[in-house]
Amino acid sequence: MDYYDLIIVGAGPAGSTLAHSLQGSGKKILMIDKQSFPRDKTCAGWVTPAVMNSLEIDLADYSNNRTLQPIRRFRIGMMGQPAVENNHDEVVSYGIRRCEFDDYLLSRVDAPKALATAVKSIDRENGNWVINHTWQAPLIVGAGGHFCPVARLLGEGPGGHETVVAAKEVEFEMTPAQAEVCAARGDTPELWFCRDLKGYAWVFRKGNFLNIGLGREDNHKLSGHLEQFVEEMKASGRIPPDLPGRFKGHAYLLYNHAERPLVDEGVMLIGDSAGLAYTQSGEGIRPAIESALIAARVIREAGDNSAQALQAYGEAIAERFGTRATDADQGWQVPEWVKAPLASTLMRSHWFTRRVVTEKWFLHQQVPPLELAV
Repeated sequence: MDYYDLIIVGAGPAGSTLAHSLQGSGKKILMIDKQSFPRDKTCAGWVTPAVMNSLEIDLADYSNNRTLQPIRRFRIGMMGQPAVENNHDEVVSYGIRRCEFDDYLLSRVDAPKALATAVKSIDRENGNWVINHTWQAPLIVGAGGHFCPVARLLGEGPGGHETVVAAKEVEFEMTPAQAEVCAARGDTPELWFCRDLKGYAWVFRKGNFLNIGLGREDNHKLSGHLEQFVEEMKASGRIPPDLPGRFKGHAYLLYNHAERPLVDEGVMLIGDSAGLAYTQSGEGIRPAIESALIAARVIREAGDNSAQALQAYGEAIAERFGTRATDADQGWQVPEWVKAPLASTLMRSHWFTRRVVTEKWFLHQQVPPLELAV
């Protein structure tokens, strides 16, 4: 049986960032992921300059043979009424393809990797965690998304008791004919809010790739809302009339609705496995990256792997992202004061759609860059 100081389950942005941040720490690390890389990961996929800076990514290097779509504008509207377009006069975000982005981050990690390997068992033996009866470590970190097997070790684990957001989306490379009739522009993602404010849809062009999707709190109505949205976008010429393949589904937890503990004896959760997606937008990449950087600092400084020593991570997350709300009636995306019929008027306002929806809810420009003491 192979021994490691740390095993990270999940090789997405959170797991890769944690492993990369711990390089040079002297810790022997193993990464496990059920998929091989590069993997097919459908995601609207935009990252702000703050994320790129936190990851210390050279934009010129990254854009070499990879999609990096500068974003300067947003079209925002409520379904059934005209959209408002705002020009931010500078690059406020970048569109990326997750299959490329995740593979790039993983390629920077020197640690051993067990890819295309499902976690079938996690057992506790003599103070260590043993995975698949093959690898053991005193500390394991769950970075495997909403259904991460490590999350099952904490609290009630993933299940029907959680209020999740379900989304369906598709991403494909357009043919020349499709690109010619697609009115959506690469530098202008489109966000369309459901009239009941329980979700929103998007149309996002990244170079010659097009991503279309919709996420809602009540997933039993998801397919119907998606079909209606797609038909409306086709009729208005925003997207091509012929879409290939089927829409893929996934689920995630919003920060204010998540109740999962973040740490326990020899266990930590980061990224979507911890339920850290921003409440107003559902975006998870920046919280994933920042939670991994915070976890790396705590792991470096912790004297041991006890729950007490690791609790510094939970405290740092609360300081960074705020204390989770306990009000079950809180809207998953928008505050109560934005409820209809006021929302219909607000979504036609250039000031509101720019300053509140885009800059605050989706770009989080009011949140300063993460600074970690050296």
